[in-house]
Amino acid sequence: MMAKGRKIDVDRPKARAASRYTIYNVTEPAELMDFLMKKLAGISRNKVKSLLSNRVILVDNVITTQYNFALKPGMKVQVTKGKHNHEFKHPMLKLVYEDAYLIVVEKKEGLLSVSTDHQKERTAQHILNDYVKRTHRFNRVFVVHRLDRETSGLMMYAKDEKTQHTLRDNWHQIVTDRRYVSIVSGDMERDYGTIESWLTDRKLYVSSSMVDNGEGKFAITHYKTIKRANGYSLMELDLETGRKNQIRVHMADLGHPVVGDQRYGSECDPLGRLALHAFKLCFYHPVTGELMEFETPYPSAFKSLMLRK
Repeated sequence: MMAKGRKIDVDRPKARAASRYTIYNVTEPAELMDFLMKKLAGISRNKVKSLLSNRVILVDNVITTQYNFALKPGMKVQVTKGKHNHEFKHPMLKLVYEDAYLIVVEKKEGLLSVSTDHQKERTAQHILNDYVKRTHRFNRVFVVHRLDRETSGLMMYAKDEKTQHTLRDNWHQIVTDRRYVSIVSGDMERDYGTIESWLTDRKLYVSSSMVDNGEGKFAITHYKTIKRANGYSLMELDLETGRKNQIRVHMADLGHPVVGDQRYGSECDPLGRLALHAFKLCFYHPVTGELMEFETPYPSAFKSLMLRK
């Protein structure tokens, strides 16, 4: 999942979270269970399994629950000093990755990314705040980017303000690949293409213009047609910019609105949801500089809709 990447030339947050862990350096190959039993003298196998299941063991900043995880020289094993982290379970949100600085989740459609004045509790931000507060009551998550309520997929939150600022201020340097899959109406004419326009947020919708009217923000979307079937096209979309409703507006501009997107011209809703999913997120870790790569499968409902009849 991770590979060494280049270092980022930004001011990184200080590793203030490190004091919450006892750190053991790995000097020779070993399985995690054997390593912990050796380092934590007198501990039983059942106690180690309990620590693993309670998510208080990290390997190179990644929470690890696999007792036979293969350790290699140069790795570091961290044991949380504080209270046990509870297993994260929520029907609308899946925890994909967590370390001392950030959390990556997969959000289901129908869930807001960020708390608002009108909706504070049924949001990914609120759910994750409740989760991190189990470790310490002053913990909270910080918003880095957003997904539309009806869009599903991968997104990340920072666990401290410095990491949030590093990610936001250096987003285009840090994020290397942010890709979506979508089903749009009709047969897309081209296999590959790029659409560019200026997008203006009109509150209820986002308008698009081919010329700069002084109000809009420039947006670029690269698209690839994966398959055409049953009057639909399965698309892979690569964002060069990340504007509000960018994909939805750009697909409508091409005359092929996202399936289920009535706001931008879709006249069909065979899935009972917006057919848009953020399936890939790759970025350089804001603290370690490691290349982090996350990918989820295309939603099964998308695949079913594209099966030739």
